[in-house]
Amino acid sequence: MAPIIAILGATGQTGSSIVNGLLSNPSDIPPSNIISLTRPTSVSSPANAKFSSRGVSIQPFSITSPHATLVSDLTGIEILICCISGVEEMLQQIPLADAAKEAGVQRFIPSAWLPIIPPGGIHIFRDLKEQVYAHIKSISLPYTIVDVGWWYQIAYPKLPSGKVDYAMSLPANEIFETGEQLSALTDLRDVGRYVARIVLDERTINKYVFCYNETRSQLDSFAIMERLSGETIPRDFASREELEADIPEALPMLQRGEVDHRSPEGLVVAFKAISRQYALSWGVRGDNVPEKAKELGYVTSKELWPEMTFVRYEDFLK
Repeated sequence: MAPIIAILGATGQTGSSIVNGLLSNPSDIPPSNIISLTRPTSVSSPANAKFSSRGVSIQPFSITSPHATLVSDLTGIEILICCISGVEEMLQQIPLADAAKEAGVQRFIPSAWLPIIPPGGIHIFRDLKEQVYAHIKSISLPYTIVDVGWWYQIAYPKLPSGKVDYAMSLPANEIFETGEQLSALTDLRDVGRYVARIVLDERTINKYVFCYNETRSQLDSFAIMERLSGETIPRDFASREELEADIPEALPMLQRGEVDHRSPEGLVVAFKAISRQYALSWGVRGDNVPEKAKELGYVTSKELWPEMTFVRYEDFLK
């Protein structure tokens, strides 16, 4: 029998991919078993309206509600998937996990969704999430930690002609060190398809799962884009020292909660801390590869579902 699955943050980029993935095979998970937990002010948002038209239930929910309210709101949910983002919200998953445990939630999938990054001072997000993971384990709440490759959608460079600007949210024209370091990549749209398998696979309970499509270097991305477009893309190299220079001033501001990283001021700070830490991890250290994932105790999507098809990186770029 299909589980009742609730997604907190369902209208965000990762959350939307997950809802779409869950809806992709209604014979396995019927739409009536899927719940979008949403802020009361967003119940009637266009994104939730689209979900509702496809049979998804929309339930008002606030992660900052009192414990008793959280327990009541989560009662009857079997799998809780959290897709919240932001430094400020991350630790709010600790009281959420307590409520989920009391409400009888059978599996909690907290907000992970990172490339492979070892804990211990390499990235602020990983270390905050690690506190959440430790608490979930301490209360014996069944879990799955799901991390993913760097998104295709933010992995390719801008063309001089501007031909792909319409699809671009974050140009990736800066090359870290030599640009030869491999990094695992995943199409954002495939994230939900992986999760649709995870929630029905008991092998993923109390496991760290790494879901990725391909491994590519930055130089690979430039070469493919140049071959497909016929254009020459300028190279802008950034050394380890240049990447590290921005972090000491900006990172403490985020750690102390002095800025919202999504505000105009905060975006500048976030670039100097969050994005630079990402660049050092996958672009210089080489953390975001299946081999490192295995060292850290992950099971990979390739091991679990070797038959699964996915969007190829070059097809995405085409």
